[in-house]
Amino acid sequence: MHIFPLRLTPGADLKQSLKAFAQTQQLQAGFILSAIGSLIQASLRFADQPHSTQLSGRFELLSLSGTLSMHGMHLHGLLADATGQVLGGHLDQGCLIYTTAEIIVGASPNHQFGRQVDPQTGFLELAIAPNPNSPLASEHG
Repeated sequence: MHIFPLRLTPGADLKQSLKAFAQTQQLQAGFILSAIGSLIQASLRFADQPHSTQLSGRFELLSLSGTLSMHGMHLHGLLADATGQVLGGHLDQGCLIYTTAEIIVGASPNHQFGRQVDPQTGFLELAIAPNPNSPLASEHG
C-alpha cells in the first residue's frame, strides 16, 4: 500500500482537489484512510434524493470515506454544524475548505478502480480490476 498525506487550504473545493490529486498522481486504486477539517460551505446528496443540498455556514468535517482514482470517485462525508448536529451524505462539488482539511489517501498498487453503469442499479458503480502494471500481475501472468 502507498500512503499520500494531503493538506487542503482555505477556499479549496474538497472534491475537485481530490479529483485533481488523483489525476496528477495517476492514481489507479485509491481510498480515504482518514480525513478531518472544516468547511465554510457544503454540498451533500442525502439518501434517495435526486439532487444535492447546498449548506452554508461553518462545519467540522468529521469523516470522509470512499474510493478515488483517475477514472472516477465516490465519496461520502459526515459534517457537524455549530450546534453539533451531524449530517451525512454523498459528497458533491461545492464543499469549500474553511481553515484546513487533513486527508490521508491510501492506494493499492495491485488494483485499478473505475466506474461503470451497473445494469441492476442503473448507477455508476465501482469496477475493480487487477492493475496490469502491478508486480503481482507479472507473477500471475
